[in-house]
Formats: sequence, structure tokens, C-alpha cells
Amino acid sequence: MYKFIHRLLFLFPAEFSHHLGLKGLQVIYKLGLSSLLAAKSQDAPLQLLGLNFKNPVGLAAGLDKNADYLDALGSLGFGFIEVGTVTPKPQAGNPKPRLFRLAADHALINRMGFNNKGVEHLVSRLKKRRYQGIVGVNIGKNLSTPVSDAHKDYLLCLQRVYPYADYIVVNLSSPNTPGLRKLQFGEELDKLLSMLRQEQLDLQEKHQRHVPLLLKIAPDLKEQECQDIALALLTHNFDGVIATNTTIARDGLQDKAHVGQSGGLSGAPLLAQSSKIVHLLQRYLQGAIPIIAVGGIDSAEAAKQKFRAGAKLVQVYTGFIYEGPALIENILAAQE
Repeated sequence: MYKFIHRLLFLFPAEFSHHLGLKGLQVIYKLGLSSLLAAKSQDAPLQLLGLNFKNPVGLAAGLDKNADYLDALGSLGFGFIEVGTVTPKPQAGNPKPRLFRLAADHALINRMGFNNKGVEHLVSRLKKRRYQGIVGVNIGKNLSTPVSDAHKDYLLCLQRVYPYADYIVVNLSSPNTPGLRKLQFGEELDKLLSMLRQEQLDLQEKHQRHVPLLLKIAPDLKEQECQDIALALLTHNFDGVIATNTTIARDGLQDKAHVGQSGGLSGAPLLAQSSKIVHLLQRYLQGAIPIIAVGGIDSAEAAKQKFRAGAKLVQVYTGFIYEGPALIENILAAQE
């Protein structure tokens, strides 16, 4: 059934298809017909971050920025779902068009710019969720907030989502918010992680529950930068790391129509570089905290590459757009 849906959606511009697909999925869910799309095999339980995951294949942040489709997406067989990126205030994001398919490369380029309805809307949706699986919330900063004040946005989002999230991800790696990636390095990173870790401890005491805090990093890092980030994560007792976000590189692309578009590239061309970052993190973290891998996973073999590099969980997004829920089933089947 997904092959037909895929062909239909790919007749339209990418962002229109994104919204049409989610609305269609919502209708299918409300009609009780999700089993027509869902992965047939869904159970491969594991415990990580103090949480019980139904299986190790999750949906990456970005597909459902506002948790508007959480229940419908949760019916497809994912082991966990990450919503966001969410910012304190609603924002429209970058001008359209801002999402481009590179079908020949099984890839996307996006420069969405953290378009979302704001943290209060997302919290209202999380309060109403029926999905009983693990839900992560990916947090960011508003475009209007100076990079020097970014910590205020991250702290506010952390405070608001903490009671309703199973884990929280600090997104410093989107290439579509000017200056954001600078926060991944040096004193800026140390200061931000320190403040967030202290706030996490305060919130843990207030709510009497520990919500794991993770950092999401870019693939466009040098080895020394990976080592420095790993040290910072260990120094500030972060619970885990997600590797990686999209890349600004354009190496080896076949689709020449959109290769010049600015933004982050996701999908199959990202696999090798993203896996390299996972491998480097594993080398420097030595298993002290878990790695969740995302980037270029569109097959069971691609997922295996991530696990071999050191990942404990994987996330899909672009591969899911191209392959559908069968991708979840294929990855799980290959692990048996």
C-alpha cells in the first residue's frame, strides 16, 4: 500500500506532500486502519537510558515538529518517536520553497528553519497523547534570539517539556539557524551544557523523575571536534548523544537540479559521514553513554552499519519517506 502512497505523494512539491501525507495518515489512524501500513514485526525490546524501548528503530525529529500526529505515527511500529524541533515562541521558518527531493540520490535538502507552533502548543499535544511508547522532545532556539542568549531559549524549553517528555534532545546542529552550530564548540558548548545539566538536576528534584538529556550533533565535524564534544558530554554528565543532523556537504550527488540549494542534506548520501562520526564518538566515549544514530538509514544494511559503529538505537526520517514502514520491519528482521 505504501508504494502507491509514495507514488502519489511524489507527484506534488515536497513540503505539500509532507503535510498531505501526515493528514492522510491521521485519517487512516482515526479510521482504525493503521495496520494496513504498519510494520508487521515490531517487537525487539531493549532497555536504555533507564527507558524500556519496544524496539531500537525510532522516528527522528523533524517529521512531526509539533506532536500533532504523534498517535498516528506511533501506530506504525516505531520503537520510539522524537518530536520537534520546538522553540519557545511560534515561528514560520524560512521562506518557501525550502524542501527539495533528490530522488536519484534517495535524499532531501531542507532549509525549514525550525518552523513550529511553539513550545506551549507542543506541550498541549503531549498532554493529550494516547501513544504509550517512548517520546523524545527535540528543543532549539528562536531565530529572533541572539546566539549569545540561546541558553535562555533552551532552558525555557527544557523546563516546559520536562514533565511530559521521556527524553530531551538539545539541538545545536541544524545548519538552517544562523550561528547555531557555533554552540557545539569550546567555551560556548561548556557553558551551555553546564547550565542545562544543572537545570536538569533541579527539575529532577522538583518532579521526582529523571528525564535523560542528550545532545544532537552535526556530521560536518573534524576528529578533534568530535573528541572535544565527547569530553564535554562526559564532563557535564549528559545522558547520551544523537549523531547526526543533516550535512552541508554536496559530494557525489546525481541529482543536479537541486544540488545548488542551500540547507541540510539528508538521506543516503549522508550515510558514510554520519557513520564515521558515530565511530569516532564510540572511540572517545568508550560506551560511557549511549549513541543514537541517524543519517542515511534507508535499508537494514545501513542500520547494521550504525550498530557496528557503536550505536545502541537508530532513527529514520528520509529513508522512511522513501521506503515507508516496511523499513522498520526490515531493520528488525535483519537483527534477529
